[in-house]
Amino acid sequence: MTAMEGLPVDLRAFHNEVEGHLLAAAAHEEARRAAARVARGFDWLPAEQRAEVERRFAAEHLALARASWQRTVRRGEELRDEYEALYRRLRARMLTALLLGVVLLVAVDLVVLVSV
Repeated sequence: MTAMEGLPVDLRAFHNEVEGHLLAAAAHEEARRAAARVARGFDWLPAEQRAEVERRFAAEHLALARASWQRTVRRGEELRDEYEALYRRLRARMLTALLLGVVLLVAVDLVVLVSV
């Protein structure tokens, strides 16, 4: 059991929202730092142009992170759908096996009762 499983739904939603904001803030900070590292290599550019390079790099970095997260979400949804389908098939097979077992047991009981 995870810590989230015991929480009410609205508290879980709040937790997820806060976590999302923290992840977004961390991504922005990571993009800003990466952009600053890249822009330092352009020390020959005027400060204004170097700031523009930094801004564009950070924006591209964030766009790539967002695209990566979206791919991860899509793949997670695909996997969840696949596993749910597998679970439904397994559940149907188990139910069929259980019903077959019950039918077999009843048939054996009937044969035993008839032969007595």
